[in-house]
Amino acid sequence: MTAIAATPAPTRTAVASASTPRKLPTWTRLLIQPLVVAVLAIGVLVWAFSRDLTLTQQASVSVGNVAHVTWQHIVITATVVAIVLAVAVPLGTLLTRPGFRFLAPVFVGIANIGAAAPAIGLIVLFYLATRTTGFWIGVAPIAFCSLLPVLRNTILGYQEVDPQLIDAGRGQGMSTWQVLRRIEFPLAVPYILAGLRTSLVLAVGTATLSFLVSAGGLGILIDTGYKLRDNVTLVLGAVLAVALALAVDWLGALAENFLGPKGLR
Repeated sequence: MTAIAATPAPTRTAVASASTPRKLPTWTRLLIQPLVVAVLAIGVLVWAFSRDLTLTQQASVSVGNVAHVTWQHIVITATVVAIVLAVAVPLGTLLTRPGFRFLAPVFVGIANIGAAAPAIGLIVLFYLATRTTGFWIGVAPIAFCSLLPVLRNTILGYQEVDPQLIDAGRGQGMSTWQVLRRIEFPLAVPYILAGLRTSLVLAVGTATLSFLVSAGGLGILIDTGYKLRDNVTLVLGAVLAVALALAVDWLGALAENFLGPKGLR
């Protein structure tokens, strides 16, 4: 009788590679995303400016007005991120120190409220509490909404540091401050940057509501287009907001790849 050769069973690696979709390499994604942003932004601008606009539309869809509200949106986002970093990173560092760790659930819970509450509700509440409008009334609630990712990741980053590395630093005569600055913080940076990337995208998206309190931003175009049934202005504002969100997400990805410790990239 002729022996029938047994077919070798597929290895776990082969099965995994066949069933798991391949991810694009990091560099490929970093190159594709800005191209998508450019196509979206340039495409919608060319489309909007080439339309036969009415006098009302010309007031909204003009180079000066579009540039102005886009700049307002960028300034709001940058201010929010600066506030979040200035509050969340030092606070997260403090909450991982002995003697303050018991307070971590309290502050994370407060930040959770900001993340869970509807942004439009917080903006209205800030307005009702202050009875005023303007830039800071738009920025403050957005910063509160964007606080959690950076605070939580800062705490997590310090918690993930190997205690043996801390002991080794102390064994070399480092002070508590030196251990924090040279060992703990650099190793926590990748986690902080990941949280920052999330906060950036949250800030850009939520900033479209800042027009409600006269803080400006691309939400003005969206609101104007909706109220006047002007699809050109509406689409222009919406697509530019999406393009800006993708742009800041790309910047966050760049920061994750280039600002972390060299050994962890």
